[in-house]
Amino acid sequence: MHVYQQIEQEESWLKQVLEGIVETSRDHLIITDGEGFIRLIGDSCEEMYGRSKEELLGRNVIELEEEKIFYPSVTHMVMQKRIPQTILQETRKGQQLMVSAYPIYSSEGKLIAVVNYSHDLTEILELKQRYESMNQQLKQFESEIVELREKSQDGVVAVSEAMLAINRLIKKVSVVDSNVLILGESGVGKNVIAKDIHRNSRRSGGQFVEINCGSIPEGLLESELFGYEAGSFTGAGKTGKQGIIEMANEGTLFLDELGELPLTLQAKLLKVIQEKRLQRIGSTTYREVDFRLIAATNRNLEAMVKEGKFRQDLYFRLNVVPIQVPPLRERPEDIAALIRVVLRNLNERYGLDKRLDGATTAALLQYDWPGNVRELENVLERMVVTTDEDNITIAHLPPEVRTGYSEQTEIDPMMTSFSLKEALEQVEEKWMRYAEERCRTTAEMAQMLGISQPSVVRKLQKYQIRH
Repeated sequence: MHVYQQIEQEESWLKQVLEGIVETSRDHLIITDGEGFIRLIGDSCEEMYGRSKEELLGRNVIELEEEKIFYPSVTHMVMQKRIPQTILQETRKGQQLMVSAYPIYSSEGKLIAVVNYSHDLTEILELKQRYESMNQQLKQFESEIVELREKSQDGVVAVSEAMLAINRLIKKVSVVDSNVLILGESGVGKNVIAKDIHRNSRRSGGQFVEINCGSIPEGLLESELFGYEAGSFTGAGKTGKQGIIEMANEGTLFLDELGELPLTLQAKLLKVIQEKRLQRIGSTTYREVDFRLIAATNRNLEAMVKEGKFRQDLYFRLNVVPIQVPPLRERPEDIAALIRVVLRNLNERYGLDKRLDGATTAALLQYDWPGNVRELENVLERMVVTTDEDNITIAHLPPEVRTGYSEQTEIDPMMTSFSLKEALEQVEEKWMRYAEERCRTTAEMAQMLGISQPSVVRKLQKYQIRH
């Protein structure tokens, strides 16, 4: 074979190989000669720059820079500075590109070509914005959890907007002595709200006295509320007894399950509220009492008034500041926070270190909680005290909670049992793997992620990502 034919074949082969590299590269490639004229360019140029391959081949990058097609032109920068360059470039179509260009020199040191790699960062920048937004949400979530942890065991857990609104109302009513009526299903935490109001009020130095009007027989309820004098009835103590209303003097009286209060006692209670004084059973004298009244019920008092089962005047006296507490199923955002707080309190109380795995937490988040917060507390305590292992799995859940769990149900990442650190690490690892797949060097990864190259190296090692 003639030597010239062999050279032509080799040149043809090299040209085909180069064209193949340009077309198959995961980045968009442009190769110019030393003067900036485009010799090779990938077919993706039309998608990126709005110009066909035929329109750009043979054109000079300086002219294209003036036309704002490549702006700024990193190839032109390499031609001027004679060293590799990496910049962020925006196309006419609004795409954000990360562009790197490298000079190629002849053996005599003459610039003979510039190789330009472009990678579309539009999607990455959108992901970065979403990441930053998620990071901000996680930080907010962490601050809310810290605030929750600063509360005592009896504090109101508030993450949902409904409970945050109740928290704001608690702060407002705590500084005054207005009567408060707390409404809601059994187990939603009405007594917790009552205690929070007392704890934040000027009466916090006095007693918080609570009585469940539905748990005491009607014949005994009057003496429990108003007290009695010695010998006032058969079985009465020799020294008499102070009633809970007197005990709440200069403090707070909390009447739970108010809807169970008999009509006869409703009249006596109304008189005490109006006059701020009472008579013990068997006494002819009045005793002055100064207390803050908070009442709660799971019954519809308005309907009871219409039915003649509850005094309208008493209802109006009590319903000065109503607080409607939604059931737990209507505020799922609070479930994850409640799980954390209750589990922490149980671990502290019993000196344990119990943890919930992901599936267990997911099942708890999916459950409807007909018994509300009280049921959640009971379920967690049962698992904590009966489970031998520190890691509580879905097998330890009561059947009624476990039955409705579906692994396919999508769980909001903001409501998982992960700590903020764990959640951020998961996001960070995904970002590192995403960048590693698209960058050739750790320097390019650092440019893409907006961090230093040593940080990139450390994180690659941390997550065992080869580069």
